[in-house]
Order: sequence, then C-alpha cells, then structure tokens
Amino acid sequence: MKSTLEELAHILANAAFLKPFGFIIQSCAPGECAVLVPHAASLERPGGILSGITIMGAADVAMWLAIMTQRGTTEQWVTTDMKTTFLSSARETDVYCVARILKLGKRTAYGTAECRAANGDLLAHHVLSYALVPTL
Repeated sequence: MKSTLEELAHILANAAFLKPFGFIIQSCAPGECAVLVPHAASLERPGGILSGITIMGAADVAMWLAIMTQRGTTEQWVTTDMKTTFLSSARETDVYCVARILKLGKRTAYGTAECRAANGDLLAHHVLSYALVPTL
C-alpha cells in the first residue's frame, strides 16, 4: 500500500497541473517527503522574488506525496486548509520543501512543511490539512 520514491517520482513527473513548477522529489520516508523546486525565472514575480504561489505549491505537493508514503497512490486526497507564514524571500535559488505528517486518520491528515533556500535559510512555514475524497 505504501508508495516508493520511484512511484512518487512517476506521479509527480506525470501530473500535468504541476509541469510549470518543475518540482522534483528528493526523498521520502513514511509520513515525510522532500521536494526540490529548481530555480527558474518563470517562477519569479516582478522584482525577481520567487512567487508565493510556487512556495505554497511546493508545500502542498510535498504533503500530498507524504500522505502517499503511508496510504499508497490509489486514494485521492485533497487540501482542505493551508496556513502559510512567509519568513524570508528567495531570489535566484533552488528551494527545498520538506513535509511531515503529524496525524493521519482514516479520512483526514494534518501536517507541517518547511521551505528553505539552498543555503538553508527558512523561507516559509506551512500547516496543512487534507481530506480523503470518498469513492463513489
């Protein structure tokens, strides 16, 4: 039932809605996933700062994949709540985001994620909740 790094990489590489971001899975363990956001000028907002959409997207995707490390790839999970605190801006740097599940129930998941610049500076802290989509 649990997903491997290879399975998660395949899902990430084939998710059309994520193509513009270029996310790459770096590692996974039960209840945890790390995603790389390679620097790309196309992800910058005016002024050269990495967009908040990109940082929040990385956290959302990292948590989505972290859930799959424990529940597999057949279930469909969706974000129900996300609180993001931006702590620093990123310019011309790759970003690493690590998500960790704090509680995984039968129908809900709760966790945190941190996004850091390549030099280790903390860019954003996220708190996320997910819900299992019922099958028909």
